[in-house]
Amino acid sequence: MTTGVPKVSVVVPAYNPGEHLEKLIDSLLRQSMPAAEFEVIFVDDGSTDSTPARLDELAAAHPHIHVLHIENSGWPSRPRNVGVQRARGEYVQFADDDDWLADEALARLYAYAREHDADIVIGKMAGHGRSVPGGLFRVNRPDATLDNAPLIDSLTCHKMFRRTFLLEHDLRFPEEGRKRLEDHHLVVRAYLLSRRTCVLSDYTCYHHRKRPDGGNLTATRMEPAAYFNSLREVLDIVDAHTEPGPLRDKLHRRWLRTEMTKRLRGTRLRNAPPDWVDQVVTEIQKTIQERFAPGVAAGLPSVQRTIAGLAAQGRVADLLRLAEWEAGVRARARLKEYEVTGSTLSVTLTGQLRNGDQPVSYTHSGGRDRLVVPVEEIPAELLDCTAELSRARLDVVARRAADNAEFLLPVRFEVDRVPDPTGELHLVYRGTATADFRTLNAGRTQGDWSLKARVSGSGWSLDAKLPLAVSCAVDGADPTVVDKRKKPPAKKPGRWRRLKRAVQRRLGVTGRRAVRIS
Repeated sequence: MTTGVPKVSVVVPAYNPGEHLEKLIDSLLRQSMPAAEFEVIFVDDGSTDSTPARLDELAAAHPHIHVLHIENSGWPSRPRNVGVQRARGEYVQFADDDDWLADEALARLYAYAREHDADIVIGKMAGHGRSVPGGLFRVNRPDATLDNAPLIDSLTCHKMFRRTFLLEHDLRFPEEGRKRLEDHHLVVRAYLLSRRTCVLSDYTCYHHRKRPDGGNLTATRMEPAAYFNSLREVLDIVDAHTEPGPLRDKLHRRWLRTEMTKRLRGTRLRNAPPDWVDQVVTEIQKTIQERFAPGVAAGLPSVQRTIAGLAAQGRVADLLRLAEWEAGVRARARLKEYEVTGSTLSVTLTGQLRNGDQPVSYTHSGGRDRLVVPVEEIPAELLDCTAELSRARLDVVARRAADNAEFLLPVRFEVDRVPDPTGELHLVYRGTATADFRTLNAGRTQGDWSLKARVSGSGWSLDAKLPLAVSCAVDGADPTVVDKRKKPPAKKPGRWRRLKRAVQRRLGVTGRRAVRIS
């Protein structure tokens, strides 16, 4: 690296963030990477609040912070492109003006990029009112591809890119007005062109926030025709770099799942304006019919496959009926017992997906399982969830209160199929998870923690809080656990539990059989 060239350039588009900018500024000033080794480039997109003066003041006080003022473009794309043109760093890290970076983020991401000679490094994200792709961050991935990792689930630009890689391939954000999915246009091309992409999962690097005032620039309701035109342009990028077949279907499935069926589910659809719903369904119907091979929808879980099938037929009334029912689906978890041994906390729990006071149910006939929904005339193949039930899983997530960082705990679980009196069946999840607070988050455990169960199956992955409050006085300390139940159930001795189950089996009450143990 040439002397005087920064290791990293952080590029931040800014438009009227107000006080929300301060958290990002504080995080940049706290970076463990020495200030002489990185630069920050704020591109003020014609802000009309106090932002220009605040940024100029900041730049005057800190030589490694620079500010560019441009005429308002109305969207983050042009400021980001201007920032990349000005950047001198070996790598470019994009950040938004209302998000923030963890203290060691730049140092860790840069070291990981250099270690593996990466074109792209994705740091673990924490969501604050926003969802983040938790499955991508289960483990470190030094050589992630679109084929061997769920990279396609992470399409925001809040990543670290080799600057020469961006320039070599002219990777720019589209500047045609307020173009939706602008991140997708750049990130998808980058994934397809990258020689090596790495995922750093053992340290939470980036905090992605939804502003409580709803002021995120791209948070306004989208205009369906323009939105789906942009989406189809992203599909064009995929098609230009892949052949028809399983990989293309897998990539296309991401937009069908996240940008289409997700908009037609539960309260999101139920609360949307009717004329807007009609426009969205029309655009989705067009895209499914014109752009997706049969294998795209076929790879979805049953509830999403059903929504896609109804949308492809333009059955708006049935979509609304299904959404009304799905709005009531919740995860329920019961803490059975817990134990603290030194630094290790073990929890035993059960979980279930329920709709109101009834479990989500399935039928079984001809060797096939099918989801039960309150909509008639749905083809059986759309509701078929035979394979999905074998992949149902129970996770336990530890969340640190200080920064919302989440960690999946080691868990052993089984899923029981329980017959209903109606002849249908439902699933009961049972598992035991352990957390060693000496090693969780690399021993950075000081503060308060909460636990939640994550119940996944048939297209749902829903969380339910567990009634335990956990705290560590210092990093790596033994946890203090408080049971928040008003009246914790008495522990039953093992012999009583075995006797009870034997009686139930004799009476034919349970009839359970394990589907999966992991």
